[in-house]
Amino acid sequence: MASFRVPANAARVPGSDHTADTPAVQRWPRRRLVVIRRDDELLAYDLGRLIAGDHAPAARFPAPWPRRAGGIDAVSPTIDLAVFSGEHALHAVDAAGALRWRVCHACWAPSCLSHHNSYQEYADDKEHRNPDSGSCWISADGSTVWAHVRTPLPDDAESELDEEWLVLDAADGRVLGRASTDTAAAGSHHIPHPAPGQMGLSVGEGQDGVPLLWGRWDGARLTVTRIGDDDRCLVDVSPCGTRLLTISHWGLEPAIHRLPDGAVTHEITTDPRPQTPPDAEEELSWGYRCGFVNEHTVIASTSDRNEQPRHWLIDTARGNILGQVEYPKPVSGDPIALGDSTWLTCGEDSFQLLLWSPQ
Repeated sequence: MASFRVPANAARVPGSDHTADTPAVQRWPRRRLVVIRRDDELLAYDLGRLIAGDHAPAARFPAPWPRRAGGIDAVSPTIDLAVFSGEHALHAVDAAGALRWRVCHACWAPSCLSHHNSYQEYADDKEHRNPDSGSCWISADGSTVWAHVRTPLPDDAESELDEEWLVLDAADGRVLGRASTDTAAAGSHHIPHPAPGQMGLSVGEGQDGVPLLWGRWDGARLTVTRIGDDDRCLVDVSPCGTRLLTISHWGLEPAIHRLPDGAVTHEITTDPRPQTPPDAEEELSWGYRCGFVNEHTVIASTSDRNEQPRHWLIDTARGNILGQVEYPKPVSGDPIALGDSTWLTCGEDSFQLLLWSPQ
């Protein structure tokens, strides 16, 4: 099995674990952003500029509620809009920091049946401190916002609690399409497709499973397909949009699926560790954050209780492991694939980003 040595570029994102969430990467075909959520604002950095040494954020968006008081937020690929996914509402802010629109929905707190007008209504209520949550994402062309929310919405005639996937106009927040997800979320996340009219949604239901939903918006109707048996978490879409990458619910192995039907083409079930005894008690665990380095290659990580994580390159056409990545300096955590033949890792801490490419 081959080993791959890789060169690196490095960048440090301003911040620390005490004041901000771990840096997140949001990517589209022609844009890669590093997003930092603080209690009072959301910062977006252009990855290319950051690696080149420019540490100034490309945009700053004031936050309507503290971090950990909602779900996963999103920034548009044109960096002119941020949408905050909250406990009670979607809150869209433009590049100047002004509210562009807000869409209220049913509260995510398990025991709450109210529609709130602001975070301050429940900020000090202990029943709202550990809510379930939804998420949102903005399409590749910036025209629509996809959001997983709890319903009913305030103007709905029906009053029964549900969870729905909404497609909204990014300009004014109008609900263009909606469909029930038939889920009971603890949390969720979106995985974008390079085509603006498609989106993936992974809904975590704790030990009960992780439904994988695929949405298509044709400009008039939202169609949602459920893929698999609620046992695979969606983690990435290939650069040209023909494959999906998932990890099993308990982190046992990655799998490559084809689109549009979602059928599994390859499961990565082989233990890549050299000379592993067949009766070894240490079960290998694959990391949840893996992805497409490019159309032909996936990068994924493994770990057990006795060793640091190892990163592996996988052939998407055959599903076989090409070899282990050998880094010239220490890295931590799982890799973040960028789809353009590069990937990121963290260095000594989560705010030091290292950009890698195979030689």
